Amino acid sequence: MKFETLAIHAGQEPDPDNGAVMTPVYLTSTYRQDGVARPRQGYEYARTQNPTRNALQDCLAVLESGSHGFAFASGLAATDTVLRLLRAGDHVLAGNDVYGGTFRLFDKVLRRFNLDFTFADTTDPESVAEALTPSTRLVWLETPTNPLLRITDIHAVAEIVHAHQNNPLLVVDNTFATPYLQHPLERGADIVVHSTTKYLGGHSDVVGGAVIVRDDELAGRLAFLQNAVGAVPGPMDCFLVLRGIKTLPVRMDRHAENAMTIVELLEEHPRVKTFMYPFHSSHPGHKIAQGQMKNGGGMISFIMKGGGAAAVRVAESTKIFTLAESLGGVESLIEVPAAMTHLSVAGSQLDVDPGLVRLSVGIENKDDLVEDIRQALEQA
Repeated sequence: MKFETLAIHAGQEPDPDNGAVMTPVYLTSTYRQDGVARPRQGYEYARTQNPTRNALQDCLAVLESGSHGFAFASGLAATDTVLRLLRAGDHVLAGNDVYGGTFRLFDKVLRRFNLDFTFADTTDPESVAEALTPSTRLVWLETPTNPLLRITDIHAVAEIVHAHQNNPLLVVDNTFATPYLQHPLERGADIVVHSTTKYLGGHSDVVGGAVIVRDDELAGRLAFLQNAVGAVPGPMDCFLVLRGIKTLPVRMDRHAENAMTIVELLEEHPRVKTFMYPFHSSHPGHKIAQGQMKNGGGMISFIMKGGGAAAVRVAESTKIFTLAESLGGVESLIEVPAAMTHLSVAGSQLDVDPGLVRLSVGIENKDDLVEDIRQALEQA
């Protein structure tokens, strides 16, 4: 079956008891057992298993071309659980343009547990090769990155990473691209991570995360951690993400269509210093993006000639774009990462230009969105 069909049906059989087409929300914390240590259909306690969560996990595994899916209470809960696969003293190589929350977790929390982190330009595979060490056990990528929308050749990096003496795990945060646009596991990644809060949920009404893998042994370790650590989503959250996934393909196409229209405005506007969009010919990763993504997605970043003050004026002047953190919803959002989502990287090598504005382009009428950005730029 094609992606659009799988998004609606994968992991979601009609309820065997009554034929309900939509996956029920199983609001239960525990399950009656048929005898001592004899759980019915494997269900004992809802931290370990929940039918609604299982449907989401199975759906995500199929959409990402994986074999095992794991749902979590947030994207950072998913990230934290993946990092618990490591031991004290292990080295993690990450991209030098990762989400601010990921950097904060790595640099401000996990370093205290004697994990070593370095950050390199993953858009250059040779930089990755040079940054690997004898203790490297995990490589963390975002592509496109947040907020600079840099593109990494997943296959090229996978070949380098897996040729290393330790065969480190290659993790790709696929939140911006979604499985509709990009399949990292098919290009050599070992683990895919998502914030399901974003495009997968798609309606800014749920917080969640996910991890998808192919390897059975790795899946067993993650299943143990998911249960042992317990950072799992509630069944209603899982239901909302499942509902959002059903329209993911049509939404992503509309996000990309609207984004390209705004890019055309930014390309010619005299107050814009530069802009970033993976499917525009000016992007340095344009060819790689076209080779591993279906379209450019709905995220745009641009830098104002007037610096931070101009960026703030633009962000505070829109009428349809809502000034807010997060991304990937049907509604359009605008923010200034240096002062908002990426404040945690201030002063580090991941420092964000204060004049950078990030757009999460929604699915409203594209003419209305273009006019809104046009008038906001005039305010700057």
